[in-house]
Amino acid sequence: MILGDGVALDVEKLRMRYGTTDVLHDVTFQARPGEVLVLLGPNGAGKTTTIEILEGFRMRSAGRVEVLGMDPARGNEAWRARLGVVLQSWRDHAKWRVRELLSHLGSYYAPYRTDRIHRPWDTDELIAAVGLTEQANSKIGALSGGQRRRMDVAIGIVGRPELLFLDEPTAGFDPQARREFHDLVHHLADDRTTILLTTHDLDEAEKLADRIMILAGGRIIADGSADELSRRIAGEAEIRWTHDGQRFVHTTAESTKFVYELFKQHGDEIGELEVRRASLEETYMALVRQYESGRLETEVHSLQEVAR
Repeated sequence: MILGDGVALDVEKLRMRYGTTDVLHDVTFQARPGEVLVLLGPNGAGKTTTIEILEGFRMRSAGRVEVLGMDPARGNEAWRARLGVVLQSWRDHAKWRVRELLSHLGSYYAPYRTDRIHRPWDTDELIAAVGLTEQANSKIGALSGGQRRRMDVAIGIVGRPELLFLDEPTAGFDPQARREFHDLVHHLADDRTTILLTTHDLDEAEKLADRIMILAGGRIIADGSADELSRRIAGEAEIRWTHDGQRFVHTTAESTKFVYELFKQHGDEIGELEVRRASLEETYMALVRQYESGRLETEVHSLQEVAR
């Protein structure tokens, strides 16, 4: 089933418990076809558990989950062929050559990806897309760390997935490789591939994400674009500009209106204009601190109640 304009991910009140410990608490979100959704959170927040449940690798304790219209706990081979997964590392197949392995893996998808739009990648096109053309005939074991990471990405998208899971995809990439990978992500999203990405690189998250979810303590504590999240922390923007050789700074909650009026008054005499909100890193840290502070206050209150 192709969802068209529906939702690619539909998660409602997802819970996960290990023994007596709850690691996910009523996690609820959706993702549309072609949306790049970045999942952020400190170590131990529940990111990996969430993704493993969505991929069908781990059974949930409670809640409703639909991935491409199917419960991942009952996903079949045809459903799995519509997914792509890029793990943090994959060190198998060292003796295979790049083109041979990708051609071989692509053949597994062919019976399930028969329509023109979703057929598996042409092997050489895929190799070029991830920047490994010069290494196409090299053994995988001979690739550098960055090249090996490009290979991991190629393996994840070889079947031209409708939904792609990326776990720290650019770890080990040099700046040029990272830029090329970002272009690839945007290209996949333009082709309506939904992408769920985890990263500790907040600059990368800000560049790639249509939406950002922050998971802390097994709960989604924030969900929105980078700009929307920054507005939650700092409703005002700082505007800097120069005019007649002088530098000015102004803080306002209505930056667009202020800039409009500024140019209306001074026109081309305005120079070096900069509008700055809180960075994603500042926003992320503030939201996590707010959550942890609130949780600490709740725990202290509970202990005081028990003491009474």
